[in-house]
Amino acid sequence: MSSVEAARELLSEFPVVDGHNDLPWALREQVRYDLGARDIARPQNAHLHTDIPRLRAGGVGAQYWSVYVRSDLPDPVPATLEQIDCVRQLLARYPADLAPALTAADMETARRDGRIASLMGAEGGHSIGGSLGTLRGLYTLGVRYLTLTHNDNVAWADSATDEPNVGGLSVFGREVVREMNRLGMLVDLSHVAATTMRDALDTSSAPVIFSHSSSRAVCDHPRNIPDDVLGRLPANGGVAMVTFVPKFVLQAAVDWTAAADDNMRAHGFHHLDTTAEAMKVHRAFEERNPRPVATAATVADHLDHMREVAGVDHLGIGGDYDGTAFTPDGLDDVSGYPNLIAELLDRGWSKSDLAKLTWKNALRVLGAAEDVARAQQATRGPSNATIEELDG
Repeated sequence: MSSVEAARELLSEFPVVDGHNDLPWALREQVRYDLGARDIARPQNAHLHTDIPRLRAGGVGAQYWSVYVRSDLPDPVPATLEQIDCVRQLLARYPADLAPALTAADMETARRDGRIASLMGAEGGHSIGGSLGTLRGLYTLGVRYLTLTHNDNVAWADSATDEPNVGGLSVFGREVVREMNRLGMLVDLSHVAATTMRDALDTSSAPVIFSHSSSRAVCDHPRNIPDDVLGRLPANGGVAMVTFVPKFVLQAAVDWTAAADDNMRAHGFHHLDTTAEAMKVHRAFEERNPRPVATAATVADHLDHMREVAGVDHLGIGGDYDGTAFTPDGLDDVSGYPNLIAELLDRGWSKSDLAKLTWKNALRVLGAAEDVARAQQATRGPSNATIEELDG
C-alpha cells in the first residue's frame, strides 16, 4: 500500500477537522451568495478551492466555515450576519453532505453518519462591534470561535500585522475572553500579536485554538506562533492548527512577497490591488522573479517542529482555503489533505498520532470548552460590561 493509500485509509476513520475555510466570503465576492451560480455539489475547480466532491476526496470530516468580513467595512456586524446566513443556506441546500454542528457530540454524530460536520468561526473582533451582547448573539446563531483580531487592531486587542496599540489585550479584551469561556466559544489566536496571544493565555480558563497559523521559528512571519507560546499549549490544553498559505510557511515566499509588495508600491499601486493595471505590474515582476513554491513537505516541516515544542496532542490543521490566492504544490485545494498525511507517514508519524492531528485534538478542545462553560454558567451570568466602562 502506498503512503497516499494509507493516508486515505486513516482519513476514512479519522477525517480532517479543518479550522478555517473562507468559502462564504468567496461566495459573497464572486456571486453575491447565488449558490446556484457556484453549485458546490459539482466541481468548481475554475473558481474555488472548495466543493463537496473535493472535500470528500480530501477526507474532510468537519469544517469550521469562516464567517469573516473585512475589518474596514463601515458596519461589519450585518455583514457577519450575512456570512452566517450563507452557511445556513449551504446547510439547507446540501443536507446529505453537510451536517449542522454546534458541539463535539454533533461532530461525532456527523462522522458516524458520513456527513461533514459544519461549524462556524468569526474572524476578527470587529465582528462583535465592541459589544458582549453581540458576541452572545453570534454564539446563539452557531458561531463557535472568534478570532480576536484580523489584520487590523480592534480597540481592545492588538493584531500581528498592525502597529501595537493596547499592548496585547485591554481590560475589556480580557472580559471578552472571559465571556467567551462562559459561553463555550473558542478563543482563536490566529492573526493576533504575540502579546495578545500571551495575554489571552493568561486570561482564558478554557483551551484556546489557532485556527490557521504555523511556526514562527520555521518561517519568520508575524502571523505565525512563537515557540514560547507553543510551549504553553500543553498547560492550557489548546490546539495550533497549521496553515498552508505559502507566504506564512516558506521563508523564501515571505521574502518574495515583501519584494513584490514593494514593487507594487513603487509603481503607485496598493500591494493588494487586483485591478487589471496593477496585475499587469505584478505579472511582469513575477516573470522576472519566479514565485517560490511551497509543498506538502514545507507544511510537514512546521508540524515536525510544532510537535517537538507543543506535543502531538496540541496540533491540528487549518488550510485557509478560498482565503488565499496561492497554495502549496500537492495541497492545491481541499482534496490535498491525503498528500500531507502521506508525507507525515513517510516521516514516521504513527497512525495514532495522525488521528490526533486530524480529528481527536480538535474534537477534544471543543468538548473541553463546553465543559468549562457548563461549570461557569452554574456560578455566574452574562457580563454586561462595556468597553467605555472598562477601558475608559
